[in-house]
Amino acid sequence: MRGLMQHWPLTVDRIIDHAADWDGDRPVIFRAADGDIARTDYAAIRARARRLSTALAGLGIRPGDRVATMAWNNAHHLECWFAVMGMGAVCHTLNPRLFAEQLRYIISHAEDRAILVDPCFQPLVAALTAAMDWRGAIILLGGDAQIDRAILPHALAVETLIAAASDDAAWGGFDEETACALCYTSGTTGHPKGVLYSHRSTVIHMLMTLQPDVFGLSIHDVAMPIVPMYHANAWGMPLSTAAVGCTLALPGAQLDGASLHELIEREGVTFSAAVPTIWQGLLHHLAQTGGTLTSLKRVIIGGAALPESIVRGLRDHGVESVQGWGMTETSPIGTHAKLTPMVAARPLDDQMPFRLKQGRPPFGIDLKIVDDAGQRLPHDGVVPGRLHVSGPTVASAYLSGAAGEILDDEGYFDTGDIATICPQGYMAIVDRAKDVIKSGGEWISSIEIENIASGHPKVALAAVIGVPHPRWDERPLLIAALHPGEAASPDEILSCLEGRIARWWMPDTVVFVEAMPLGATGKIDKKILRAQFPAYPLPERISEHGA
Repeated sequence: MRGLMQHWPLTVDRIIDHAADWDGDRPVIFRAADGDIARTDYAAIRARARRLSTALAGLGIRPGDRVATMAWNNAHHLECWFAVMGMGAVCHTLNPRLFAEQLRYIISHAEDRAILVDPCFQPLVAALTAAMDWRGAIILLGGDAQIDRAILPHALAVETLIAAASDDAAWGGFDEETACALCYTSGTTGHPKGVLYSHRSTVIHMLMTLQPDVFGLSIHDVAMPIVPMYHANAWGMPLSTAAVGCTLALPGAQLDGASLHELIEREGVTFSAAVPTIWQGLLHHLAQTGGTLTSLKRVIIGGAALPESIVRGLRDHGVESVQGWGMTETSPIGTHAKLTPMVAARPLDDQMPFRLKQGRPPFGIDLKIVDDAGQRLPHDGVVPGRLHVSGPTVASAYLSGAAGEILDDEGYFDTGDIATICPQGYMAIVDRAKDVIKSGGEWISSIEIENIASGHPKVALAAVIGVPHPRWDERPLLIAALHPGEAASPDEILSCLEGRIARWWMPDTVVFVEAMPLGATGKIDKKILRAQFPAYPLPERISEHGA
């Protein structure tokens, strides 16, 4: 027997329609390219997005066509999202930090029909398209006067297109399984792979984020997604904020500590999300200037492991931080380190081991860890295994069948992470499978060492890689980039690890670098570090593997 409920497809256009109809005057604030603060609202965003859909249709864009964006977090980019998805096309966010070769591959592989681009990226788009056989439309997110005709002679201005278009675009009316968005992995091995989200999975993901133990947003919040809209769709925040009708603040391209602090305080931001390096930069700015955070109450931190120093540093400013884990293939919400009642009742020091784990899955996500033979492992918090994930917001395949079959016999996706799950249900990433250090046949967690070393007041970024050792196969090498103006010795940095990790985990030395190499999503690029230190001579500091 089937239920007798209305047929109401879960499509993204309904999100902005709801925001515009019921919270249309709620502010959307964004920092423009010149640094000024601009303002609009949900009603204006929908009106402009509908006109842009009409204009795109006039250029030959049809449902299912891929339309790329290369833009920062601003209202114009958000209009593109709703315009493209609303008409049944696929919004393909391009990460400008990828290598040019990767971007050309992605544009060709996705078969993008158009690129909507912020003015600042004109030289990059011109260089990309000049070196490939691509004849799509280039649409500048600005006026005609902002187009550099010397490098983009045939570009169109979005303001001109919107001014000439009607608002009678045909939105929705398609199956909820229709594709709506496309993100590519950062290509850590081989070519980047396309993850194609459906309207249904995207709306379900939005609903998942609104659970109190995930984002927990309400209409009373002023939310600021610092994580870029081209990085796993800003973790879904621009859709979550529209759904609840809260004020949205978009920081644009200026993500330094001073600019973020100014915007947070000026607009009364209460909730935000970003990778750890952003919060390190903000805390460093506050320490240097004596600044305070008067409105910010909650932040989600993901993209890399959360150091304890950030948890404590933000808490000193009255800000509660929660670690989240996910990936492009999970839309990206996977887990959040919410505190169970038993953990929350403990003192902060006793909570910290749980706060530093990647967390528990929200409804809609299931996890398991398995051994190399695919057999499930116990949730004892000790035995590590390959982390697998399943749910309605998890990829079942890559675009065009890249990488072949990616699900196991139970329908779970192999994340490539090595993790433990403790009896309280907290998952902790031990390492990436490709980053695991095995010394004397035993695991060493590079992530745990990095977290502690990053808490040293002189350290800006820390990374640990395995280097060959004649006796132990591999030993951990700690690589550190210090804050500007700081100086330190290896022993000074290693001292902060004493008593906090097993003796045989202790790195044998520390190498200092001027700048840490970062990948396209802001994570430390260990491929570059391994190439830089392929066989670093390690001193014989330890005589035995033991505590």
